[in-house]
Amino acid sequence: MANNILQETTKLSNGVSMPVFGLGVWKSNNAQAAESVQVAIKNGYRLIDTAKQYGNEAGVGYGIQQALVDNRLNRKDLFVTTKIFNGDQGYLSTLHNFDEQLKRLRLTYVDLLLIHWPVEGKYLDTWTALEKLYKEGKVRAIGVSNFDQDNLADLEKLHRLMPQVNQMEFNPLVQEEHLFNKMNGLGIAMEAWSPLGGGEALNDPTIKAIADKHGKTTAQTILRFDYQMGVITIPKSAHEERIIANAAIDDFALSEDEMAQIKAMNKEQHSIWHQDFAWHKGSEDTGVKDEVSTWDDTDEYLKKEVTY
Repeated sequence: MANNILQETTKLSNGVSMPVFGLGVWKSNNAQAAESVQVAIKNGYRLIDTAKQYGNEAGVGYGIQQALVDNRLNRKDLFVTTKIFNGDQGYLSTLHNFDEQLKRLRLTYVDLLLIHWPVEGKYLDTWTALEKLYKEGKVRAIGVSNFDQDNLADLEKLHRLMPQVNQMEFNPLVQEEHLFNKMNGLGIAMEAWSPLGGGEALNDPTIKAIADKHGKTTAQTILRFDYQMGVITIPKSAHEERIIANAAIDDFALSEDEMAQIKAMNKEQHSIWHQDFAWHKGSEDTGVKDEVSTWDDTDEYLKKEVTY
């Protein structure tokens, strides 16, 4: 039987219900993504998050279709998110490349489509394309990722549909307090990438002491913190036992004092930000390269047939 946390949803500003807890597949090849998706759905997960940049949409698409068959589910039982790659941004390019993403995912629509990063000079045109896809019914909700207050203000000036979701780095070390308040005022849901905060947060003695008190792991304690903060959470794992354990956070609650202790850890310590990218610095020779991950098994999963 699925955990309550996996059955819980939040209503986005356009009325669409989105699960509050799901699976991320960043840095997974297609085989790993397909297996993780199937395991997660078998164990009650209904929210699956990927992106073109991850290079595993083909594996995710296969995993979804196989899991639907194996678990006797319908497409509408799942909530699938993907993202527009930075190199595809712009109005016409977004529309064309999104059709290719749908093919890789083996879907006729996605539940949530995000702009992956606010590429200067392009993200407003990209947003216009997302609005078109939304109106056409190819996506049920639209949003952004890694957008700060200024980026959101730019969208506000368009006087059109605002994002339903902003997916940000969020964990005990990066709590986005000012942005969170701005988003709440605009009716934009916060979704966390890197919800566990890496080794520094997982090994923090304060969190470990709280975890020990509740008989939980530090990962479960952090995920419970994210949940109580009202953040949609998508931890990544390729192991079934961890996928199950990550969602086992509905049988305890953090006290106000424990929440305050974890809130006090906030450093706004981003692991990466848009100024780190080569496209922001204006040169391909500096900054973080922005490329679609390539995996040897992509063609295999594009052709792989679902077994009935």
